[in-house]
Amino acid sequence: MKISAVVAEYNPLHLGHAYHLEHVRSLGDAVVVVLAGNFVQRGEAAILDKYTRARHAIQAGADLVLELPTAYATSCAEQYARG
Repeated sequence: MKISAVVAEYNPLHLGHAYHLEHVRSLGDAVVVVLAGNFVQRGEAAILDKYTRARHAIQAGADLVLELPTAYATSCAEQYARG
């Protein structure tokens, strides 16, 4: 089984994100999205709550959505990459 993963904010999910998920889906058997929670990379509150954005990711083709902990999602690039 080939699993692809995407790290994203989907703040909010738009047609470009949907196209990206569609392409990623074509590369393997399953798609996992690692999504920022209620606060995103720049430390701002997300436009939509994490549950709504996770639901949108599933509707756009993700098989599983996991939350990137806020401590990593809102940190500098080096810490973000470690999350």
